[in-house]
Amino acid sequence: MKISVIGAGSFGTAMATVAARSGNDVLLWAHDPKVAEAMHGGSANAFYLPSIALEPNIRPTNSLAEAAEWSDTMLMVVPSHHYRRVLTDLRAHITGRVNIVSGTKGIENQTLERMSEVTAAVLGDSLATFATLSGPTFALETARGDPTVAVVASHDAAFAQLIQQVFSCASFRLYSTTDVVGVEIAGSLKNVIAIAAGVLEGLGLGSNTNAALVTRGLHEMTRLGIALGGRLETFAGLAGMGDLVLTCTGSLSRNRSVGVQLGRGKGLDEILAETRLIAEGVKTSKSAKELAEKHAIEMPITKEMYRVLYEKESPRAAIQRLMSRSLKAESAR
Repeated sequence: MKISVIGAGSFGTAMATVAARSGNDVLLWAHDPKVAEAMHGGSANAFYLPSIALEPNIRPTNSLAEAAEWSDTMLMVVPSHHYRRVLTDLRAHITGRVNIVSGTKGIENQTLERMSEVTAAVLGDSLATFATLSGPTFALETARGDPTVAVVASHDAAFAQLIQQVFSCASFRLYSTTDVVGVEIAGSLKNVIAIAAGVLEGLGLGSNTNAALVTRGLHEMTRLGIALGGRLETFAGLAGMGDLVLTCTGSLSRNRSVGVQLGRGKGLDEILAETRLIAEGVKTSKSAKELAEKHAIEMPITKEMYRVLYEKESPRAAIQRLMSRSLKAESAR
């Protein structure tokens, strides 16, 4: 296939690499013309994945018009807070109907919409089919060819299976599902829990605490996901438990890294100013807190992370509040 990958950050570049290795011709769109220019001639993406040479069947561009013309199947890998704007700009160049695969893990702050909902709202009748791709996929490890497994979800099972075939290669394996809601919610909320996991490390706390956080964090994710229409088994799978464990324990996790620095006393503004990389969990914590309140779902870890991130609450005070909550049954809702 011809595939347009919209977004040349680390994960967008990694997925372009996977698509190219799977035998597809890929156009990789970068918002920053400097990033696109640096990749011309087959060089690596020096800004985001400098150690990985581009595959010969990847062509970089800074033109959305060219990306729209190149293919009717587009993989959107842009930050959630830019997703609507980029897709709106892209729509101006779309002449027919397009298939969208989202690799974005986040929930829009202003509307509390998932990327499937944003896509439908922006494209309307121009949208042919939608899918979302998620799972335990650190960009560097995916791009260098470490065996990696993820999941693709679409209400159109045949389209999910097509994307499964198109992106699968010797080092990248996709499973398919029709649970779009579950995959989107799991992929988004795990980033909030990962920031909390980093906070624990920054505070010098150990494995007992981290294991408790991951377990109860999964409980929170699952409760909200099911309330929104997701399926239980999705949260026990690659998009849920798989991605949560990776992001809460792996040293390459951006969200966990933000949490570590918060736990060590650094301010959020200073942390974010020091990197080009996006930690989706920062903005998602706000959306997740508001969704929990809207649907009357108790999510204490998410609520405390919101306080730490947006109300300058002390991480130690947040943990103390979690530990002093009223006692209840483990499976209590």
